[in-house]
Amino acid sequence: MKVDREKLLLMIKGTVVEQYKLVELSDLKKEMDSLEPVSHEGNARIPIDHCFDVKGVGTVILGKVAQGKIKAYDKLKLLPKGDEVVIKSIQMHDDPVEEAVSPARVGLAVKGIVSDDVQRGDQLCIGDEVTISQDIALDYLQNKFFKDNLTENQTFLVNIGLQTRAAKIVSLKPMKLSLNKPASFVKNDICVILKPESQTIRIVGSGQIIT
Repeated sequence: MKVDREKLLLMIKGTVVEQYKLVELSDLKKEMDSLEPVSHEGNARIPIDHCFDVKGVGTVILGKVAQGKIKAYDKLKLLPKGDEVVIKSIQMHDDPVEEAVSPARVGLAVKGIVSDDVQRGDQLCIGDEVTISQDIALDYLQNKFFKDNLTENQTFLVNIGLQTRAAKIVSLKPMKLSLNKPASFVKNDICVILKPESQTIRIVGSGQIIT
């Protein structure tokens, strides 16, 4: 079904999609081919989305190099737990490589941990810039479609990257949250506050982490 362009612009007005570029279907591949990957320099950070054990290989981690570069035999920390992890080998699209640079998606064979040590959202990191804490403060902006009033001591779920935590509001101005267990993050990471049981709007608001 073809949607009138003016009607479409009206539908997305006031939403985040309003800032997106509209592309005709016939031009979609050309536009995609022209996109350059967004790479982030710095110490390596790899959010983990899957971890499992493979017979004959050992522990395998799947994730994205969100920042920096990794090489075979690099030593990283598994956060927030803190265990040391050594990269035995790297694969990209099922092909072995010696190194991978942000924003590559990778499969890593590692030693130093087993799959039971890892939770979705944990990070492999190099360096000390990543904070581990149960207390965070946000430069908070409430979802304008969420009409309920927030109060101190209310509990919600929050997402920081792929990490999900239960959280209690400690303060509203500034917005401070106490998490049920530690999370790993750096300043300016986005934290999204959620109300999964809501029958209407489930995204309460979000903000960059300031501490």
